[in-house]
Amino acid sequence: MTVDRTAETVAGPAPVLRISDLRTTIDVRDGVVRPVDGVTLEVGRGELLGLVGESGSGKTMTALSILRLLPPGGRIASGRVLLGGDLDLATLPEPQLRQVRGGRIGTVFQDPMTSLNPAVPIGRQVSEPLALHSGLSPGELARRAVEMLELVGLPDAARRVKAYPHQLSGGMRQRVMIARALICEPELLIADEPTTALDVTVQHQILELIDELRARLGMAVILVTHDLGVVAGRADRVAVLYAGKIAELTGTRALFGNPRHPYTEALFEALPENATGRLYSIPGLPPDLREPLSGCRFAPRCRYATDECRATEPELAAEAPGHEFACFHPVGEPGEVTPTAVTRVSEPGPVPGTAEAGTRPLLQVQDLVKDFPVTSGAVLRRRAGTVSAVAGVSFTVAAGETFGLVGESGCGKTTVGRAVVGLDTPTSGQIRFDGDGAPRPGRDTHLVFQDPYAALDPRMRVGEVVAEPLAIHGSGSRVQRRERARELLAEVGLPAGAAQRYPHEFSGGQRQRVGLARALALEPKLIVADEPVSALDVSVQAQILNLMNELRERHGLTYVLISHDLSVVRYLAQRIGVMYLGKLVESGPAERVWRSPRHPYTRGLVDTVPVADPWAARTPSRGVAGELPSALDPPSGCRFRTRCPFAQEICAVEEPLPRSFGDGHEAACHFPLDAAAAVPPAKIHQGGTR
Repeated sequence: MTVDRTAETVAGPAPVLRISDLRTTIDVRDGVVRPVDGVTLEVGRGELLGLVGESGSGKTMTALSILRLLPPGGRIASGRVLLGGDLDLATLPEPQLRQVRGGRIGTVFQDPMTSLNPAVPIGRQVSEPLALHSGLSPGELARRAVEMLELVGLPDAARRVKAYPHQLSGGMRQRVMIARALICEPELLIADEPTTALDVTVQHQILELIDELRARLGMAVILVTHDLGVVAGRADRVAVLYAGKIAELTGTRALFGNPRHPYTEALFEALPENATGRLYSIPGLPPDLREPLSGCRFAPRCRYATDECRATEPELAAEAPGHEFACFHPVGEPGEVTPTAVTRVSEPGPVPGTAEAGTRPLLQVQDLVKDFPVTSGAVLRRRAGTVSAVAGVSFTVAAGETFGLVGESGCGKTTVGRAVVGLDTPTSGQIRFDGDGAPRPGRDTHLVFQDPYAALDPRMRVGEVVAEPLAIHGSGSRVQRRERARELLAEVGLPAGAAQRYPHEFSGGQRQRVGLARALALEPKLIVADEPVSALDVSVQAQILNLMNELRERHGLTYVLISHDLSVVRYLAQRIGVMYLGKLVESGPAERVWRSPRHPYTRGLVDTVPVADPWAARTPSRGVAGELPSALDPPSGCRFRTRCPFAQEICAVEEPLPRSFGDGHEAACHFPLDAAAAVPPAKIHQGGTR
């Protein structure tokens, strides 16, 4: 369900929550951190307020301060947090505050797996807030838990109330968290990055659910996110935070149609969708909030900053009704809001998706199959089944090309990447490199992992981490390896002293640069990058994407880019392959797959991508319904048929072969979205195999 915001108003509904000059401090070993420093905002009944900004901007700490769920050493130093106009949560005694938590205010956290108790059935966890805030009997609590789980769309809720968190998918666990937060029918829901760790299809379902429930229950919602596309399609108003302060606060359309603060403009320019060249990269880092700050906090990173900005702090003021910003030199035009995409002033350069790559095949994957045995029994370990992770995937990557593999979690794209670099041995099929047989792991190929912190040895200095592949392959002396590590770290934009530091001393973006430097150590021709920017803010994401492009051009690299973010893949890749439950269902030139998808699954993925344009994002879409089937027992025939709106009887008995739509664009579907343009496959094997 999509809420109609065509009549966006300035006044809005009466406030459910009003925050006035809120200041939060956290005592740490070497000083005092001020993550929230003078925030003033409000949210009305039925309204969704988005809080956006980079990591460390204060958005999560603002949300946590509302209920005083602060880390050790944290406290509200000053300010008011009024609930319902009269109850000040900032000074409320703890016993009364416990009645508010989970009762009048519900909270959904980013990672449901760490928020749910692994030893307690989900039914009891959902009903727990109601048990604390009401005198209902155990039987009534159990009934209400089932009702709430059905309300949030959990399949087979009556049976799943007895399940444990690990038995549910990520999307199901997040639905459980929402049910738990809403069971007491709160006035306000605080959702802190509720979809960050989810696939685009599950993210779409969760956001649709929150929209529908707030419309049905009339509750206010504060949505904390770094995804500008999410707030564009959902929020009524948006607060942009930077270094503990509000940089800009206005209606969603006003913000996207006419951003006034340079920081807001810079965030928009870092977005990969509709980019006209090199992404804008915000220089420097956010300030250290332990240090005393003077002037505008964004001034050291702002391209428009003057001496006035560095000496005097601008106040948050409204130039037009309902549009506040804190800047001496605002961008945009006073009061102007246009229903067009955000204007970008990116640095000039070629569009990565159209850069020419060589025609010589570097990587050839032919009929790749990877099955994983499933065993039972703690001692005998009998084989109980097989997970069909990859089932007959074929594709070719040209030298100098970036090939993107996209799909939901569990589709097999990471398994393909691991097989390409030699970390997994294929069950069958061939992987040929440069026409000379299988690639040499490390020498010819290298894998860049999604989580750079988990991939780097915390006990090794970064210089040793980067030089380790050289040492393993006996390349050069110790002095030569040390010098080569320094060169590589400099090439990826890290300072000279980085080699002597440990991984925990770097930010997430810097650690990903270390991963890229390590990948370049043995000068491989092919790099498989597995979700390299999924955990990064939009500004840091832009830096890494720019760096990957620079390295590709400088070293003649070839990339296989694995991601569930179609916007990132579209920007960086020349060709895209779409995987579903172990099968490659569509492949072709990036722009053709994006603009004219032929497979219903690809169409669903494209429809669910959050777009940073509140006018475009208002169009409702089907997306991809239902849950991904188990790879232990995949559907017969077309594996997507159980979720496909066009499935017919033939889909259950015959596996579709790829059909050509010209220019290397293929889709494996019995009923492609533009059947008139398809060239029929040469033959269809009976029985659903090929």
